[in-house]
Amino acid sequence: MSIIGQTISAIIVEESERFYFLQKGEDLLRLDKTEGEHTVGDVITGFVYVDKDDHRRLTTLEQKATNEHYGWGTVTAVRKDLGAFVDTGLPGKDVVVSLDDLPLEKDQWPKVGDQLYVKLIIDRKERIWGHLAWHEDFWNLAGPAYDNMQNQDLRAIVYRNKESGTFVYLPDNNMLGFIHPNERFSVPRVGQELQVRVIGFRKEDRSLNLSAKPRAYEMLDADSQMILAYLQSMGGKMAFNDKSNPDEIKATFGISKGQFKKALGGLMKAKKIKQSPEGTELIGE
Repeated sequence: MSIIGQTISAIIVEESERFYFLQKGEDLLRLDKTEGEHTVGDVITGFVYVDKDDHRRLTTLEQKATNEHYGWGTVTAVRKDLGAFVDTGLPGKDVVVSLDDLPLEKDQWPKVGDQLYVKLIIDRKERIWGHLAWHEDFWNLAGPAYDNMQNQDLRAIVYRNKESGTFVYLPDNNMLGFIHPNERFSVPRVGQELQVRVIGFRKEDRSLNLSAKPRAYEMLDADSQMILAYLQSMGGKMAFNDKSNPDEIKATFGISKGQFKKALGGLMKAKKIKQSPEGTELIGE
C-alpha cells in the first residue's frame, strides 16, 4: 500500500546538509532540516507526499488539507490546459485542482491569490490533486446565521456559481450566504473574495441573503454627494429644484444647471430625495 498522502512514523537513518533521510519499509523519505533539529535514530511522525522535483518527502508541518480533511489553500498559478495550482502548506509542492473540477466558463476560474477549500486526492500514479469542496462540505463546515445581522458588511469567499446565483462562505463568521444575480454586477470567480452586506435572513436553512452591490448612497457621484451633504446641513430641505435659476445654482453649488439636474436625478433614483415646486426635500430625514 502506498504511503503517499498518509501520516506515518519513520526513523532517521542518515542526514545531509539540508535534509534528514528517513526509512519506512522500502521508502526513503526526505525531511527538511528547517522543520526542526533531530538526530539519526529519531522516530519522526509526519505527512508523506511527492514534491515538485519528484522526491518523496515527509513534513512535520500541520497540514490544512489532507486526504481526509478539507482545508483552505491559496492559488499560486493558473494553466488553462490543466487547472489551478494551490499552496496548501506542503513545502516545495503546490497541488493542482484539475480543470475538470473547475467551472466550464473560464472567466469564473480563480486567479492568483484567490482562496480554495480543497481536499487531497491521490491517483493511481501517486500524484496528488486538489479536490474542490462540494456544497454539502460547506454545510458541514459552517454554523448557523442569525436574523439580527441586517445591513452588516462582511467578507465572503465564492465557492459556487449557479444560474440561480452565487454561493459564498463567510470566513470571519463561519456562515454561509447567497447572492442573487440582481445583487451583483457580474458573475464572480470561484475563490474570489468579495465585500458583501446582509440584506436578508433565510430561516429555512439559517443562511444569509447578501448583496455585492454598494448601498445607494455609495453609488452616488461627487455632485450628488455634495447636494446630499448640503441638504443634510440645511435640515433636510432646500429651495432649489431642477427648475431653479442656473446662476443661483452656480453661485451656491459651483456646478452648472445640467450637472445639478443630473445629480438630482441620481438622488431621486436612489430614493434619497423628492422634489416639489417649493424645492427639494430629503426622504426619511
